Amino acid sequence: MTTSPAAPAPAQNAGQSTAQLERRILDAIRRGASMEDIAALRHHTDIQTPAGAIEALKDGNARFFSGKSGRPELDVNERRAQIMGQTPYAAVLACSDSRVPVELVFDVGLGDLFVVRVAGNVVGEAGLGTLEYAIRHLDVHLIMVMGHESCGAVAAAMLSPEQIAQEPDNLQSIIHRITPSLVDMPRIRDKKARMREAVLNNVRHQVQMLREQPVIREAEASGQIQVIGGYYEIGSGAVDFLVDEADLRP
Repeated sequence: MTTSPAAPAPAQNAGQSTAQLERRILDAIRRGASMEDIAALRHHTDIQTPAGAIEALKDGNARFFSGKSGRPELDVNERRAQIMGQTPYAAVLACSDSRVPVELVFDVGLGDLFVVRVAGNVVGEAGLGTLEYAIRHLDVHLIMVMGHESCGAVAAAMLSPEQIAQEPDNLQSIIHRITPSLVDMPRIRDKKARMREAVLNNVRHQVQMLREQPVIREAEASGQIQVIGGYYEIGSGAVDFLVDEADLRP
């Protein structure tokens, strides 16, 4: 007989709530809880708000870059618990770069994040439709556009028009979604600093592109979601969160 897990007590902050949630869900799975029971557990936590989702990602990334990742080995029951449905609390539009493993960077488990990955973390039709699905059908509470250190797609967009023209047509299409963000780049002599600013500009540009889409604009206006940016430093493992409007302004 299935035993419904008790709802968790309110935590003092979203980070503590997320850590407690993961432990309670694992315990519930091992006791044979249903997907309805697990969904109920999730909906009793602070991650079901945009602010709570942001704090959950910050908390998970802090564990990752400090070398204290808490995800245990996944057992068969935890995998089977995902069969009947998914309840991610955030969606991340990230780059396809193999050095940017999103779930590891935020120290999350199965079913926590809905991830779209494309070179340069650019907004295209397929990715936009995927994010709209996450909003309308999965009830996510956050969308993050996450760029990263040493992004090859952004570096390609900084090449001359003649060099870009030598790339395959589909790759050029991706590059041309980045180049508008680089038009007013400040003159930065340090190569690494200039690259970081280019990636950040692209993140801001893609955030604004998303916010102009009707489904996302409506969901953000209603308070269902928040659209933010992020910059992942491969060397340190830390993510800089672009949450304030001033940080997101192109």
